[in-house]
Amino acid sequence: MAAVSGALPRWLQRPTTYSGLWGWVVTVDHKRIGVMYGVTAFAFFLVGGIEAVTMRLQLATPANTLVNPDTFSQLFSMHALTMIFLAIMPLSAAFFNIIIPLQIGARDVAFPRLNALSYWVFLFGGLLLNAGWLFGRSPGAGWFAYSNLTSGPFSPGSGMDYYVLGLLVLGTASMAAGFNFVVTIINMRAPGMTLMRMPLFTWMTLVTSFLLVLAMPVITVALIELGFDRFAGTNFFRPEGGGDPILWQHLFWVFGHPEVYILILPAMGIVSEVLPTFSRKPLFGYPVVVLSGVFIGFMGWAVWSHHMFTVGLGPIANATFAITTMFIALPTGVKVFSWIATMWGGSIEFKTAMLFAIGFIVLFIIGGLSGVSHASPPADAQQQDTYYIVAHIHYVLFGGSIFGLFSGMYYWFPKATGHLLHEGLGKLHFWLAFIGMNITFAPMHWLGLDGMPRRIYTYNSNMGWDFWNLVATAGSLLIAVSTLVFLWNVFTTMRKEKDAPADPWDGRTLEWSISSPPPIYNFRTIPNVYARDAFWHQKYVEGSDGRPRPVPTGGATAHSEGHEAAESPHDIHMPGLSYFPIILALGLALTAAGIMIHLAVVAAGVLITFFGIYGWAFEPADPE
Repeated sequence: MAAVSGALPRWLQRPTTYSGLWGWVVTVDHKRIGVMYGVTAFAFFLVGGIEAVTMRLQLATPANTLVNPDTFSQLFSMHALTMIFLAIMPLSAAFFNIIIPLQIGARDVAFPRLNALSYWVFLFGGLLLNAGWLFGRSPGAGWFAYSNLTSGPFSPGSGMDYYVLGLLVLGTASMAAGFNFVVTIINMRAPGMTLMRMPLFTWMTLVTSFLLVLAMPVITVALIELGFDRFAGTNFFRPEGGGDPILWQHLFWVFGHPEVYILILPAMGIVSEVLPTFSRKPLFGYPVVVLSGVFIGFMGWAVWSHHMFTVGLGPIANATFAITTMFIALPTGVKVFSWIATMWGGSIEFKTAMLFAIGFIVLFIIGGLSGVSHASPPADAQQQDTYYIVAHIHYVLFGGSIFGLFSGMYYWFPKATGHLLHEGLGKLHFWLAFIGMNITFAPMHWLGLDGMPRRIYTYNSNMGWDFWNLVATAGSLLIAVSTLVFLWNVFTTMRKEKDAPADPWDGRTLEWSISSPPPIYNFRTIPNVYARDAFWHQKYVEGSDGRPRPVPTGGATAHSEGHEAAESPHDIHMPGLSYFPIILALGLALTAAGIMIHLAVVAAGVLITFFGIYGWAFEPADPE
């Protein structure tokens, strides 16, 4: 390989510097990529939060003029797009990157350079989606982009162009990540780690990755058709040209409802790891929880038209999707009861990660119950496009996904960084967020039932909505304060010396068996797995009374591993550095942006893309 590499042109030689900013640009280390995903996604989370607080300030009082109607439309569209595609999804991807190889006993992901490509494509796609704030205008037709709101007369300017091209680029990142983690989890598990010995977070990552691979092509087709309507004058969704606006709704929600589970399943996996650790009990009903996650993945494809009950599909279609919607609540209920049973009788330790996990359960139950209430078409006819829907989706995606992700941040932050976050500030963060969440979104249930539409930028005082809108705005400010507390906690913690031991929580899975943070090669010797909760069974055995007893020095599997010679770190071959992922990602983003700018920019983007592909193809697979 060295001989081949020596024959390559100088510009194709692999970079060797692994320090400073350049080391982050050319890295293919899954842990560094996970950190970059997390930092970037949290920055977008702050942007989405600013957009949300601005909307709440506009609605705090009747007849407010803080922002105009057009700006408000852009705010509510970009808030949803940012939180869904640029915050929650990539925050989940950050955990996938940092934790999955460690949980399955692997030294890396299956395709390290593809992994780096997914991050850089995500970054450039996110910037492209938000570029409308700086150049022209942002999307203003809602995150769902219903036709014919997206046509020229209703969406003039470049706003919806950023929507089409930004989401197409972001979909490429999601597909790359999905394929990578499917192959990683299926092919790279440690010896002895059967599917039914995998940690729950690994299982939920696998289901989520399959959903990404299968759902993103659907929205890709819809976006390409919408792009042709806008750029080439075709009539896929224009009724005046023989197109069908309802076709867009079908395509969007065939993607959109699996997308809901792409957002919530990783949080469910995190909670399923945190609860057993801080209850000091195995997860109750592990096989049933696994099967319920898989069942949710399948059933997510059978409920899309419950978003379309008021479209006029007819009684048979409405009844069918009402039944499937109620049916999908069953596996979710199984998970909830398993989580509660895991805590029942356990020796619970109320660390911050545990508080966020319990908060997730409470808020997700509320969001689930409100969802079931509008699974009925007659009820949905009243609730559709009201603030009741806003309350539901935020209890599921903020009280659910975000609380689950914060639980994971506090749980795995010491593993990723070597620093333990301050528990006092963490608990203050939780209570401010939990109280603020309920003050903000609980009133939206009765505002919606009282008839307040979702996307109005102002209202008259005689509607009777004044008080609860003011309360909701106060709650949103409390959420903002809680986020500042979290940022201060991270900032002050990272300035201190590393203080995290390898296993600060007495964890159950393999990531806690190595140092915090892990070495670049993760495991000096690939572990052998003999049971579910592999690391727990290395540390403890159950006595005759059923209680765990510490294993004598050497571990429960010392008799089988003691004769294995550990590899020297110098003998462990890891993937080399590469700058071709960022070059290829830049080319893709530039090609997309050029469609709105000039044909010459498209040509430049295509050339850069092919340059990246050519260099990638001839780059040695292994470091010299």
